[in-house]
Amino acid sequence: MAGAYIHIPFCDHICYYCDFNKVFIEGQPVDTYLDMLLREMRLVMAAHAKDVIQTVYIGGGTPTALSAQQLDRLLTGVREVLHFTQGEFTVEANPNDLLTLDKLQVMRDHGVNRLSIGVQSFDDQILKRIGRTHKAQDVYRAIENARQVGFDNLSIDLIFRLPGQSRENFLHSLHEALALDLPHYSTYSLILEKKTIFYNLMRKGRLQLPSQDVEADMYQDAIDLMRANGREQYEISNFAKPGYQCEHNLLYWQNDKYFGFGAGAFGYLGRDRYHNFGPIQQYLAPLEANKVPVIEHHLVPLEEQIEEEMFLGLRTRAGVSRKRFAARYHLQIEDVYGDLIDRLKEQQLLKEVAGRLSLTNQGMFLGNEVFQQFLLDEPLV
Repeated sequence: MAGAYIHIPFCDHICYYCDFNKVFIEGQPVDTYLDMLLREMRLVMAAHAKDVIQTVYIGGGTPTALSAQQLDRLLTGVREVLHFTQGEFTVEANPNDLLTLDKLQVMRDHGVNRLSIGVQSFDDQILKRIGRTHKAQDVYRAIENARQVGFDNLSIDLIFRLPGQSRENFLHSLHEALALDLPHYSTYSLILEKKTIFYNLMRKGRLQLPSQDVEADMYQDAIDLMRANGREQYEISNFAKPGYQCEHNLLYWQNDKYFGFGAGAFGYLGRDRYHNFGPIQQYLAPLEANKVPVIEHHLVPLEEQIEEEMFLGLRTRAGVSRKRFAARYHLQIEDVYGDLIDRLKEQQLLKEVAGRLSLTNQGMFLGNEVFQQFLLDEPLV
């Protein structure tokens, strides 16, 4: 069993905070890209005929920047080539691509059963400031249209610690989001990534961001409001009604197997972590010659597998299972980390319930500092 991530690197507009592999769609060889993307899937799946795809996630970029006809071709191919007949099928979308029913109907007709919509804020001024082209009103219309076509498994993203954003402003966005009564929400703190407009502004001293204390308050507000509204935090940034956790993302956090298709995509099969060429022409060139477009294979050593098992698992509220760890690596956690677990428990950053280690609330706030302690200094063998 495995997941499949499919990357669509095209956007109608480039947001100021985004460092994902993407390009402005105008003038790009979109149809050729889709043809070669499906060719990549055929080449890879021919060598993995026994693998059953249980989740598909189409991300970007902006998948809904494709036309309705292009979406139809892509989704038809995904079903046929991946032999994907049932399971969670997610597509990322922008609100202003869902203001008419045509793309929504295409996705619904092909059995897409989950939409992840990039909202980021319900404040039009902030949306403009971060380079988004939709307005809050578009979000309400998009959700209404999605429901009209038959979607009920809907998720929206919000970002906090945005330039000029106050705690009250983020609270307003949280309340507006929860008023939509969706089964799933994601909230992320702004990260200043290199090669983004915001990073360059920060380097020039021209980016005014909320303080760390305000950022912590915003995160706590999200946790408290989500819980009060029946959306339990199941991962550092994700909240859901029971039964609506994102199954595809859980594959990542459980350190399980997934294919990556498209420009710049990563896959993880057994111990093989592979990475596709990112620039579109470099991605297309090997496929034109019927070769897979992988730029790098990395055989993940035991130490790295264990590190990832810990800090990916600890991102989730369910945490890391001692039983699963022992079955997977034929070691006890203490064999690898000695008294680190006890130290983190004493510092009230880690707790243990029924053989599962997970972060405390305080540990969630200091996640990266905790994860760093699980990096191994020397080989195990």
